[in-house]
Amino acid sequence: MSVQPLRVMAIFGTRPDTIKMAPVVAELQRHPHVECIVCVSAQHREMLDDLLALFAIRPDHDLDIMTEDQTLTEITTRVLTGMEGVFAKVRPDVALVHGDTTTSTAAALAAFYQQVPVGHVEAGLRTSNPSLPYPEEMNRRITGTIASYHFAPTQLSREHLLGENVPKENVIVTGNTVIDAFLLTAAREDLPKPPGWDRIDVQRPIIVVTAHRRENHAHMREMCEAMLEIARMPQRPQIFWPVHPSPRVRPIAYEVLGNEPGVVLVEPMDYARMVAAVRDCSFVLTDSGGLQEEAPCLGKPVLVMREETERPEGVLAGTLELVGHGGEKITGAAARLLSDPDAYGRMSHAHNPYGDGHASERIAAWLLARLRSGDYPAPFEGGLTE
Repeated sequence: MSVQPLRVMAIFGTRPDTIKMAPVVAELQRHPHVECIVCVSAQHREMLDDLLALFAIRPDHDLDIMTEDQTLTEITTRVLTGMEGVFAKVRPDVALVHGDTTTSTAAALAAFYQQVPVGHVEAGLRTSNPSLPYPEEMNRRITGTIASYHFAPTQLSREHLLGENVPKENVIVTGNTVIDAFLLTAAREDLPKPPGWDRIDVQRPIIVVTAHRRENHAHMREMCEAMLEIARMPQRPQIFWPVHPSPRVRPIAYEVLGNEPGVVLVEPMDYARMVAAVRDCSFVLTDSGGLQEEAPCLGKPVLVMREETERPEGVLAGTLELVGHGGEKITGAAARLLSDPDAYGRMSHAHNPYGDGHASERIAAWLLARLRSGDYPAPFEGGLTE
């Protein structure tokens, strides 16, 4: 008698969760006993479409929810309403959501309403403040409360979940899928050059910047003024910044930095070009989440423009430094990396605690074993990322 395939629905809709779910989708599609159904919210429409093309993913369902300057409430309600119909039609055995996006939280809630078990990829990251980062930290906590299965990237993430009384048999340390995606992409020989790279002098230091967090909107001018000061340092570093289209970011960035020699401001670019930029830079200045894990794969120090990070393993390992949004701390940390080879070497050679590039394989194997047998396999616990 033939065995019915395991029906796994992967749900995502922003740039970060698409990158991190793409290797999971690819791994699930390789399994002959899995039917992988892809549903996208299109919370980030253009960024999503570029990534779907890069990773050769064809969605089975597209909610197409994005509107101009959309609010969190609008995103949540559109995903919740859209997913109700999709779950009722498809009835998967498990729904996989990722991380801390509003799409993930709303989709997890919709799954709960339809009594579909939820697997949370990149589970267990925490800060000490539910509003930092906003709204991502609360999104992640809510999704974790709903989820049945928790794919934690590190031992510390696992400990957070166990401390919240999640059953240990449902927490699996896998490493982070972002490492899978980043290493595979960085190794490609066909990566296109980033836009504006012809204005970059590769003999001088290159600092790749990303900045867009809602919590930093009120501090964006101070952060931009710090970047201006960095660009004028004696080492003649260059700032390369794909500027987020948010009206709370773009106008300020161009007003403060638009006419400064050595600063290259470009439109948001696709993932492949971003990987190429990080691969060829000196270090990264960011308030992003994924870059905190990705850049150290290639030995690039990361200065994090946030007051807290849900990735403290990188701070402890020495791959990350928290510099907040204050100008003095940002410029001081950048000056150290530019002028002190020992300080740069310590960060660039520190061990990246976020995985080995095989997280997606572990997630797929665990789901197959758990949902097929009814047992609780946990072959990947204990020291994977330490």
